[in-house]
Amino acid sequence: MFARLQALTADSRATFWRSLQTLNATRVVIALVLLVYLSFDSRGLHAVDQYFYLKICLAYLGLSIGFALSAVYVQRRFSVQLLSQIACDLGIISVLYLAGGGMRSGLAILYLFPLAGLAILAPLVIALFCASLVTLFLLGDSTWQIFLTDSDRDVMQAGLYGAAFLSAVLVVNRMAAKLIGQEELASRRGVEINVQQAVNRLVMANIGDGILVVDAHGQVFAGNPAAQQMLGLVGPELTFKLSAAASLAPLTQAYEAWRADATRSTAFVTIKPFNDAALEGLTAAWSARRDLAAHLKVRFAAADTDGLGAERSVIFLQDVTGIENQAQQLKLASMGRLTASIAHEVRNPLSAIGHATSLLGEDLSDPVHQRLLKIVGDNVARVNRMVEDILQLSRKVQPHSEPLALDGFLAELRSEFIETHNLAPDILGLTAAADTQVRFDALHLREVVLNLLNNAVRYASGGPASIRLNVVRDSAQRLELHVQDDGPGISPEVRAHLFEPFYTTSSKGTGLGLYLARELCLNNEARLDYEYRFDNNTGADGSPSLSGRFVITFAWPGQKQGKAV
Repeated sequence: MFARLQALTADSRATFWRSLQTLNATRVVIALVLLVYLSFDSRGLHAVDQYFYLKICLAYLGLSIGFALSAVYVQRRFSVQLLSQIACDLGIISVLYLAGGGMRSGLAILYLFPLAGLAILAPLVIALFCASLVTLFLLGDSTWQIFLTDSDRDVMQAGLYGAAFLSAVLVVNRMAAKLIGQEELASRRGVEINVQQAVNRLVMANIGDGILVVDAHGQVFAGNPAAQQMLGLVGPELTFKLSAAASLAPLTQAYEAWRADATRSTAFVTIKPFNDAALEGLTAAWSARRDLAAHLKVRFAAADTDGLGAERSVIFLQDVTGIENQAQQLKLASMGRLTASIAHEVRNPLSAIGHATSLLGEDLSDPVHQRLLKIVGDNVARVNRMVEDILQLSRKVQPHSEPLALDGFLAELRSEFIETHNLAPDILGLTAAADTQVRFDALHLREVVLNLLNNAVRYASGGPASIRLNVVRDSAQRLELHVQDDGPGISPEVRAHLFEPFYTTSSKGTGLGLYLARELCLNNEARLDYEYRFDNNTGADGSPSLSGRFVITFAWPGQKQGKAV
């Protein structure tokens, strides 16, 4: 009979018990009202009837309190409790109805209370059955009164009451069924949403890529532990604004550029939080890591929130450094086997070809022959340079870690580079404070900087200060050397493979220069990376001009930091 109650969810069943408790509270109030009615309208009752009325009302009040306590503390057998309570209501109301004089007492309206409660909490058939019993009782009593008073007015009133009770039961039951169905649907949807949220939290917590959920103004609403790690943040949750921290400025600029132009859905940024006071001031639990400099591939996507009144976007963060290291390890694994035999198998034939080319150059004077010999010589030199670079990879030379005066070293290297390449004196700008010392092998640093300057000369415009060497300090007071030119920035596609061995965009390159430069930096406890940045000048479309620079981050003076991986 009440099988549908067992099929409902726990939340919906709890709603039925709360409704029964409300019904019991209303029953207590009605019992008290009946007692008050006795004290104000005692003249309408005979003396004997007053005492009987009082006993019935007190008994009804006691039963009401018992029913209320049972619904709170004994939540079992819902159908038994409900039907027994309704039967008690109908019986006591009927006794009071008869004691009060029948239809003329006005107590027939009290039947509406238990019938309405039954219509809400019981099936329609049971509710209509009880309403029919009440109607038959009223009609029977009114018919009996005809024989006593010769008046049929009470029969019409009883019929109207019966029709009203049946209509009320039908309407209330249908409305209650609809509300219960909606509540059940909402409860099931709530369970599904909670399960989905639990799955989402599990996925976000264990996925390797960082995830940030932000609004149109850059306010972060959620993030996963990977995002905290990549951004260098430690805290219970990610709830801050991107523009609140200077260290996140590259990410903020990339996000704003994507919002201005949706085609820029991918960007590369370098995050160096170190000791960002703005981030630490967000909450007392936040602190920025000092040892993180992450190069991230960032991808933006807009969530479909049309009609929901809120705009949300998702920022996916991927640590490119780890991907680069994996690619390098794969290539170096095969390259290591080649290095053992490359000296005898390649260098000796190259030496013979080079020597034969030189001898032919002395005997052949025809311009065509000279051009062909030059092509052979250039390619021999290129292959020989590649061999030297490969052999250098296997030479783990211990660097000399004596302090190096960076300002004097760069000034001397600048003069030598300008003279070697026959450049204008003002083409290469240098900014370095006096007495800046770093721990870096001088020969290694010379090779690294020359490699970066050779790349810069290839793409710079050649104007004044078109190539710049700047020595600056980051927010953690660590020295950095920026090597930058005014040429176009490296595209994200090239940046993804920039430090991989044998990857090159030049027909004359070996693809080992930048890789060797980074290895030498790592060997000296430093770090070499390529950072994107937004210039103050704007492009033709009004958006900030994107460029980049190579950055060497030196180890702390006087101590060594762990080798980056």
